[in-house]
Amino acid sequence: MTRWHGPASFTRDEFLRRAFELTELIRQCPDVRSARAAIFRRVSKYQFDSSLEGCTLGHEDQIVVRDCARAWRSILRKSSDKRSGFSVMAALWDIAHDRPRPDLGPGFYAEVIHLAEGVAGRARNTTPADVDFDERLKGREAALQRSRVLDRMWSRAEARMSRYPDGLSDEARERRRARRDRILDYFGANASDWTDWHWQVRHVIKTSDILEKLVTLDARTLASVRSAVEARLPFGVTPYYLSLMDEDPEAGRDRAVRAQVLPPDTYVREMAAHHGERGQSFDFMLEHDTSPIDLVTRRYPAIAILKPYNTCPQICVYCQRNWEIDEAMSPGALASAEKVEAACAWIEQHPAIREVLVTGGDPLTMSDTRLDHLLGRLARIESVDLIRIGTRIPVTVPMRITERLAEKLGALRKPGRRELCVVTHVEHPYEVTPEFVAAIDRLRRQGIAVYNQLVYTFFVSRRFEAARLRMLLKRCGVDPYYTFAPKGKEETRPYRVPLARMLQEQKEESRLLPGLRRTDEAVYNVPGLGKNHLRAIQHRDLVSILPDGSRVYEFHPWEKRVLKRAPYVGSDVPIFEYLTRLAEAGENPEDYESIWYYF
Repeated sequence: MTRWHGPASFTRDEFLRRAFELTELIRQCPDVRSARAAIFRRVSKYQFDSSLEGCTLGHEDQIVVRDCARAWRSILRKSSDKRSGFSVMAALWDIAHDRPRPDLGPGFYAEVIHLAEGVAGRARNTTPADVDFDERLKGREAALQRSRVLDRMWSRAEARMSRYPDGLSDEARERRRARRDRILDYFGANASDWTDWHWQVRHVIKTSDILEKLVTLDARTLASVRSAVEARLPFGVTPYYLSLMDEDPEAGRDRAVRAQVLPPDTYVREMAAHHGERGQSFDFMLEHDTSPIDLVTRRYPAIAILKPYNTCPQICVYCQRNWEIDEAMSPGALASAEKVEAACAWIEQHPAIREVLVTGGDPLTMSDTRLDHLLGRLARIESVDLIRIGTRIPVTVPMRITERLAEKLGALRKPGRRELCVVTHVEHPYEVTPEFVAAIDRLRRQGIAVYNQLVYTFFVSRRFEAARLRMLLKRCGVDPYYTFAPKGKEETRPYRVPLARMLQEQKEESRLLPGLRRTDEAVYNVPGLGKNHLRAIQHRDLVSILPDGSRVYEFHPWEKRVLKRAPYVGSDVPIFEYLTRLAEAGENPEDYESIWYYF
């Protein structure tokens, strides 16, 4: 078992020691061109030899060899150098010939070390040693052994999941009751006010002065919030959501809750520096290029996005549309009746659009009257047979889901003709509360399906953290739908996670869950193009590794083989950087060792 020593584990000398076959091969070549060809041949031979009869590698190791060989062949191409703006081969040439490369960091060496060891069949810690089957057993004896191994696997999974508390326990309820009383006392309100969603949105906390009176904050976080407010960046927390924060944040239970709304200083600095041109600087999904008319975004043939309300009662730090929102509950956020009608008329003129996603901002913050009018207008469009509402309201203001609202939404359902569903956004088990469960139940009793889109940020990415959420959501009547990679935006870099970690989670953690609990699809949203499904290797290629260890991927458009579209090249978060942050958070990076072999 390897031990994590941070940068000391991944140096030039360590690469020369652990990748000696490749470095010796490079030294024997007269130039970079011939070295490139020689390594290409060698990694292909490694793969070929691993498939020969008599090879002593286990099946899992053979798979690692295959995947690493594929990665090597991709990053060795001259075209990959051009696409990424960096040559891995030139870097390896310099390393092998003792030429100084001060630009190469431990993240780079970590990647090429693991690639070299993996392709040579020396990958470490890719599978647990004690969950193997005796393939010689047959029949009932084999079945019993398999059952014992499966019991052991699930026991481990449950032990991991038990690390992440939810908001349904008696202890959590008591902590939050005390926080609620403190908030009510500050505002001079009562329990009846608390359950009134109008009161909740009228009292969204938008300043650091009020925030520090109601919740425990460290000096750095407080300063960051204060800077965000002073820079007029969108910031807001509902009283209800604030009650989900603990008095003792060092315990870590509410880590993900706090990360949702309390911006880090790096985010504030980046956003403030581009305040005047946020629309150009932070429109990561290129919505300017996919909006044929105001309020409408269209990336796919049969679905369009409608954005009638450009604000939320609470601002998620990593929001895709942080460039559009001026402030929480902005008074000018509601689109005019004329603009809404023009957008609906445009959708009506394009009968290819069969589904409309109503989002924003959060559309459920609109009044019942305005919501009735909007959804009724969409329901009158003959070609639209599914209305989807994207909202975080069940998590941030669950009391907004009143019986009346649920009945109004349910009335729009016409089975066999038109459906309506709700897609919400729960990040962590600690956000699941009795109030949330009650809100979901009101919707479900009207026959409304509810789905969840998880944004897989750093703060919810520990081993079995997402699995725990999936298990819990299904019990509450919510189906896992998508697991999104955080957008590749520099202002939200502290929230980003390597794609390899998402793949690892899907293959090693989510796979252990019962089928109906792992129905979500891991996706990366490609600017201007839309969702790239990560489970399908045909959807992307690894093209390079940058000096800091960032992997560079070429994402293929979903229209591939249907319509000619250019691919998108983007860089990922270095795995080494991610593991270092996990170690700082108290995790053991060795538990994540197989991450290097997901591409």
